[in-house]
Amino acid sequence: MASRLFEEFDEVSAKAWKQKIQYDLKGADYNNTLVWESPEGIKVKPFYHSEDLKKRQRSNLRTSSPWKIGQKIFTADAKTSNLRALDILQKGAESLVFEITSEEIKIDKLLRNIDLNLVPVHFDLRFLSSEYVDQLLDFQQKSTGQFHINLDIIGHLARSGNWFYNLQKDHEILEHIVSRFSHIEPNTAISVDAAIYQNAGANMVQQLAYALAHANEYLNHGLVKIDHGIVFKMAVGSNYFFEIAKLRAMRILWKSLSSEYGLTRNCQIVATPSRRNKTLYDYNVNMLRTTSECMSAILGGADTIVNLPYDEIYHRYNEFGTRIARNQLLILKNESYFDNVANPTDGSYYIETLTSQLAEKALTLFKDIEASGGFLKQLKNHTIQKKIRESAKKEQDLIDGEKEILIGSNKYQNLNDLMKNDIELNPFVRTNKRKTLIEPILEKRLAEKMEQKRLVDE
Repeated sequence: MASRLFEEFDEVSAKAWKQKIQYDLKGADYNNTLVWESPEGIKVKPFYHSEDLKKRQRSNLRTSSPWKIGQKIFTADAKTSNLRALDILQKGAESLVFEITSEEIKIDKLLRNIDLNLVPVHFDLRFLSSEYVDQLLDFQQKSTGQFHINLDIIGHLARSGNWFYNLQKDHEILEHIVSRFSHIEPNTAISVDAAIYQNAGANMVQQLAYALAHANEYLNHGLVKIDHGIVFKMAVGSNYFFEIAKLRAMRILWKSLSSEYGLTRNCQIVATPSRRNKTLYDYNVNMLRTTSECMSAILGGADTIVNLPYDEIYHRYNEFGTRIARNQLLILKNESYFDNVANPTDGSYYIETLTSQLAEKALTLFKDIEASGGFLKQLKNHTIQKKIRESAKKEQDLIDGEKEILIGSNKYQNLNDLMKNDIELNPFVRTNKRKTLIEPILEKRLAEKMEQKRLVDE
C-alpha cells in the first residue's frame, strides 16, 4: 500500500522547492532572508534535499545505541569515593569516571565491591606515574571489564602550560605505560581532551581539527598500537543539530586518520555538556541546556555521556544536583527510549550535509596544521591559543551585543535573583601568575563579565 501511495506523487526537485519559496517571499531576497552563516563559515539553507548528498559520501555511522550513563567522581579519599560509586551505580549510573588527585589513593579500596565485569571505568589522573598505572593494570587483569586510563600529556600541557615533568620524561613514561597495553583489549591508555577547546571558545571546525591534530601527535610517536583505541573527550554545546554533526564528523575524521596508520579500532567518545554557556544566575536554565546537549551527544553517537549538574560551576558536591543530572539521562534512556533506535539521524539530509561539511573543513585545517609543523609546534608558538581567542571574542561579542541570547544573563534577567551568599566555588576563570613553558588555554564562560558586575551590585 505504501509504495503505491507514494507512486501517486511526482518527485519534486530542489530547484522547484527553491522557486516556490522565492515566490512566497514576494520579492524578498532568498539568501539575505533565509540563509544564515555559522561561525564555522557554513551557510545554512532553509531546506535540504537528496540532491545535497549527491556529491557527498554518506557517513553510515552507528549513532544512538548503545551508550552508557556515566558519572564523574572527584576522588580525594578512596573510601568515600568507593561508597559514592556504589551508591550511584544503585541509582542508575552505568559507567564511572574517577578523577584521581593523588598517588596515595589505593586502587583496591577505591574499586572494592564494584563489578568490573559489568561497569566500564575511566580514570582521569591529575599526575603521571607509570607505577600507579601498573597497579591499575594489575587490578584490571582480575576482571574482563573495560579500563580506560585516559592519559593525555599534551592535554595537560595545553591546559596548564607545562609538561608533568618535561617533554622527554613525559613521553618515556607514557611509552612504558602503553607497552603494557599491547595485549589488553578493549581498554585504552591514551585520550585526547578536546573539551578544553570548546570550553575556551573554539568553533566546531577548530575543535575537530585540533582534536585530530592532537591525536596525530600520539600516532606519530607510535603510542597508539594496532589493537589500541583512543578516547576523545568532547564538550557539547547548545547548537543542537551542529553538535550532532560534530560528533559524527569526529568519528569520520578518526577513521580516515587512523587508517593511514593501519589502525582499525573505532575511537571512544566521552561527551559532557559544555561549561561555556552555563550561568550562575537563573541557574535552573542550566538543566534545560544540559538536556538539549545530552540529546545531541546521544544522537551524535557518544559512547559515554557524563552530564553536568546544574550547579556544578559554583557548588561543591551536591547530592541533589548530581541526582538530577543522572536522572536527566535516565529519562532520556528509559522513558524517551533514546537507546532503542539505531541511526536515528539517517535520512536527515540536513545532518548528513552538516556532518560532511564540518569534516571537510576540519580536515583542511588539520592539513594546514600538519604542514606548519604539527600541533605541538603550533601550541608552542601560540598559534592555537591565538586562533581560539579570536573565535572566543567573536562569540563573546555576540553575547555582549545580545545577538545571541543567554536566558537570565543578557536577556530576561531576574533582578531579585541573589547569588553572593550561595557561592562555594570560584565560578570565574582563574589565572595564576607562574612560569609556564607555553601560554595555557583558558576555559571561560560567556556570562562571566555580566555575573561579576551583578555580584558587585548585589
